[in-house]
Formats: sequence, structure tokens, C-alpha cells
Amino acid sequence: MRRSFVLDSNIIFSALLNSKSPLGKFIITSNIDKVKFYAPEYLSIEIERHFPKIIQISGMEEAEIRRLLLVLFDKIEFVSDQIIPFEFYAKSVPLVRGVDMDDLVFVALNEYLDSTLLWTGDKELYYALENRGYSKVVNFEKIKELFDID
Repeated sequence: MRRSFVLDSNIIFSALLNSKSPLGKFIITSNIDKVKFYAPEYLSIEIERHFPKIIQISGMEEAEIRRLLLVLFDKIEFVSDQIIPFEFYAKSVPLVRGVDMDDLVFVALNEYLDSTLLWTGDKELYYALENRGYSKVVNFEKIKELFDID
């Protein structure tokens, strides 16, 4: 059975900063028959906005980071933020209010796609969503359980 996930920015940041980590390897080596990744186009804007910091923290050359980013982006189906109907944004506002409104588009996309789980590396968002009764969210610990990763 193939599982589908909406990736948030923190997951991509983590994979960029440590592509050899279990998380990075999972995304890079994922098989399309077993896993499908989605993200809003906003993700690419957010990555570019933080790109200088990513280079600084990673200690890698810009070209190396860009190559890795292409590999990661090749695994993701990007969805235009504009095709997500307003009602999904409205439904998602109470879920992210008081946490980070930048996460609104990720939750809205997750709701719009319906059969996906939001995979976040943001602990505050993860626990806020869980505490608000939102069951369509996972962290890497849950991913490891789902895919039997050590």
C-alpha cells in the first residue's frame, strides 16, 4: 500500500542539512510505489528565503546544496497554493493559530488532498495539532514505525 505525505519545510531543511541521516536517506531513496510526497509551492519560496542560512549551517558549497535540493524536489509533487480552495485554509486556521501561521498552507494542502498525512519536523506544530484533535499529522518517529526504519 502506498502512503502519501505532505512535507513541511522542517523536513526538507533536515534532509538538506543531513542527507545521510535516516530521515534524509528515507526521502532520497523512497520508492514511488511505497511513498508519495507532496508540498505546496510555498515550500520552495521558504527554502530560498532561508538558503544562505542553510549553506552556513551545513558547511557545504552552494552548488552541492543546490544539487541535493534538486534530488529532494524531484521526489516531491508540488501543488500550487492557489488551487487550494479557500474553505481548506479557513478550516486550517484554528489548527495553526497561536503556533505559526506560515504552516497554514501545509495544513490546508493536507486537508485538500484528504488521503495524506502531514509530516512535520516542527515539534510545536506537531503537538499543537495533536492536542487540537488533528489526527492527520506524523513526525519522523511515526514514519519509522510505519516503514519499520531503525
